[in-house]
Amino acid sequence: MQNLYTAAYACLMTADVDQKLVCATQLYAAWQAGQLVRDVAVADEVLAIADPGRPPRPELVHPKQVKQRKLSTPEGRRALLHAVAHIEFNAINLALDAVYRFREMPDAYYGDWLQVAAEEAYHFSLLRERLAAFDCVYGDLPAHNGLWEQACKTADDVMVRMALVPRVLEARGLDVTPGMMQRLQEVGDTATVDVLAIILRDEIGHVRIGSRWFQYCCEQRGLEADATFRRLIRGVMQTPLRGPFFIEARLQAGFSAEELEQLLAMAQDWDNAPA
Repeated sequence: MQNLYTAAYACLMTADVDQKLVCATQLYAAWQAGQLVRDVAVADEVLAIADPGRPPRPELVHPKQVKQRKLSTPEGRRALLHAVAHIEFNAINLALDAVYRFREMPDAYYGDWLQVAAEEAYHFSLLRERLAAFDCVYGDLPAHNGLWEQACKTADDVMVRMALVPRVLEARGLDVTPGMMQRLQEVGDTATVDVLAIILRDEIGHVRIGSRWFQYCCEQRGLEADATFRRLIRGVMQTPLRGPFFIEARLQAGFSAEELEQLLAMAQDWDNAPA
């Protein structure tokens, strides 16, 4: 029997893209088959990870240096695909880190996040195929490291991680993906639309997993979830909450109608705040 935490760490630190994709898929299958054991006593100490396993490219730059291009051009669609592929690759690492780092959660938590890692690996594979149609491979364009920086900021508390990575950063993907799909449909790129539809479907489930375990942590600590979420956004994220929201998807992903009303008000307050 293999130790879950040791196996998750090895996959997390794997730099080769193909090996990481295979590893993430096999880890979830091994968990489902009962071939992984949670043995904290023999697992290594939990380490801070400034840099997870990733290939030497893409070059990581400041977000403002990642150029935005119109989706009406092949260059724009290539840039979009590369950016989303980078998000999905980082999401594999984020899911594996959630397994490796937080060791006092119920078994179902680990099954959920191993499933997420496997699905993110599948998403990356789909996007890599579409990039090839544009004569591009992952790493050809620069990217930023914002997702992993948030992983580092939330490494000390599973409740904070569940609140701010799935329910803020990944939930933002739910909001913006339909608009991207519409613009791609208008220029006839139905193949990319089909890929994004799969990703959107699965990401609703991933955000729902984050909601489930955030609410679990709040219940365990006797905290009111909605108020705690808003407090963490203000205190830890310290960046404006952006709208508009894809309400239907967020409802499916575990946000309540009342919570969304409060978040919309927060976003409006930030928009109206003096510069």
